[in-house]
Order: sequence, then structure tokens, then C-alpha cells
Amino acid sequence: MHAAGGRSRTFPPEGPATASVSGMMRGMMGGCMGMHGINGRAYDMRRIDEEVRLGDVEIWEVSGEMMVHPFHFHGVHFEVLSRNGAAPGLRDQGLRDTVVAQEPVELLVRFAHPAVATPFMYHCHILEPEDNGMMGQFVVR
Repeated sequence: MHAAGGRSRTFPPEGPATASVSGMMRGMMGGCMGMHGINGRAYDMRRIDEEVRLGDVEIWEVSGEMMVHPFHFHGVHFEVLSRNGAAPGLRDQGLRDTVVAQEPVELLVRFAHPAVATPFMYHCHILEPEDNGMMGQFVVR
């Protein structure tokens, strides 16, 4: 738990230099190169990665170890709480749906819109990592 919100979740991306062998094998068997993922898993449209309650406020942390990633979230807006543990700078002010991260960035996410039958997505906004599995989906109920 975090003082500014409810549940906390982390979303570390994995690329070719950080992907686990088992994650890459699962990705190759699923028809994707499996070279990219989030939380050790390449995207699978049959899997819901996160379940959130409608009206909740959570802290989500994104980062990118090997390269800068612009992370985009569908269906929500968020505020940047911190970047690498420091107060957000001018570029991080205001409500957002995309954040550029290499260092850890904490986001205060408000879930005000339901997504049950059709989940919302989160993904790297660079085409190659996204197409190779660096995305996930979440429901809000």
C-alpha cells in the first residue's frame, strides 16, 4: 500500500537483453518472437493481466532498464507522482495517458471507466517492442 493510493503494481518491461529464456520460449510457441514482454510475459490476447475495481486509485510503477520506453495506457488518465524517487518535473505535470520512462516512474492512476467485455490495454508506444509482446490488458469492474 502507498500513502497516496491503494494497491501498488509494477510493470518492468523486458527486451532482448533482459527477457528470460522461459518467457522467450513461451512467446515463440505462441507465434510471437517473444523478445519483449512486461512482468516476464509476452502479450497474450487470451489473458487478462490485471483486474481493477471501478473507482479505485492505485500506484503503478513503470520503468525501462535497457532503453527508454514511452508507456501508453488505454481508458485511464494518471498523474506522475515521482521519477526515480524525485518530484516530477515540468514535463510530467498534469493528467496524462502516456509517460516516457527509463528510470522508475510512479503513477497515480484513477479507474473511472469500466472495461469488462473489452479490456483496456497498456503497452510500449514504440512499434517493434509492442508488436513483439511488450503489452498487456486489464479489466475494470
